[in-house]
Amino acid sequence: MPVRIPATLPAVEELKKENIFVIDEKRAAAQDIRPLRIAILNLMPLKLMTETDLLRLISNTPLQVELDLVLPSGHEWTNTPKKHLDTFYKSFSEIRDNNYDGFILTGAPVEMVDFEAVDYWQELTEIIDWSRTHVTSTVYICWAAQAGLYHNYGVPKHILPEKISGVFPHTVSDRSNPLFRGFDDVFCVPHSRHSEVRKADILRVPELSIMSESEESGVYIVMARNGREIYITGHSEYSPLTLDFEYRRDTAKGMNPHVPRHYYKDDDPEKGPVVTWRGHANLLFSNWLNYFVYQETPYDIREIK
Repeated sequence: MPVRIPATLPAVEELKKENIFVIDEKRAAAQDIRPLRIAILNLMPLKLMTETDLLRLISNTPLQVELDLVLPSGHEWTNTPKKHLDTFYKSFSEIRDNNYDGFILTGAPVEMVDFEAVDYWQELTEIIDWSRTHVTSTVYICWAAQAGLYHNYGVPKHILPEKISGVFPHTVSDRSNPLFRGFDDVFCVPHSRHSEVRKADILRVPELSIMSESEESGVYIVMARNGREIYITGHSEYSPLTLDFEYRRDTAKGMNPHVPRHYYKDDDPEKGPVVTWRGHANLLFSNWLNYFVYQETPYDIREIK
């Protein structure tokens, strides 16, 4: 899917190096089609890395995507240059009157903090409520999945005794669901988190369906409202070196982290990672965009309710 993004966004050059198809706004305007409008609420500290990871996955299918990058207000973002944020990001107040075909909410490094203690929690709950009437399908990733399940359905998060970090095998609970068309019987997904949502809590909520899980890392995908809400506890979007970056960062801080499981060749960080998840990551986002966004969204985006 050619992604319609500003030509000066740093992710553009990185994606072109990877042979990912992106088009600038001038070329996109010459194509007589309605693009899918996608917004990303990027709560990750290293925003340029997250932008590239997500754009990589929503590219390379036949439709055009028009992208808005969004931030909540009231929080100081210290790991991304202010000029980048001012140039490429919008506040929620700037987009709240818009409708979107798809919406992605990313994770955030606040898992050890109570939801209500997060400084942008009130605005985030407003954004979650807004998305239910202004977006065809919303994907919540990692902490955002926990936040969405908690706010919408009262599902609690649980702090883990030690961080889950690694690439784990998963299975599908409902193979008839179009989100998993083309998936293998077992597929791999990266996880990197200090907390979890538990199967028993989710099963108490009739509106929620567990679509995929792992014996090692637990619940992976939960669906609600016939796919208008998709909660993903892992990081399918991670690049090959993201877990390596996190491991070496935490090691340098003296945190003595465990080596990410099933990630490095022979579990040896010096031998580098073995990438086992990118095919299914691309298929997951392609299926979402096709079956839960493009096939379901009205032509007149103002009709989304």
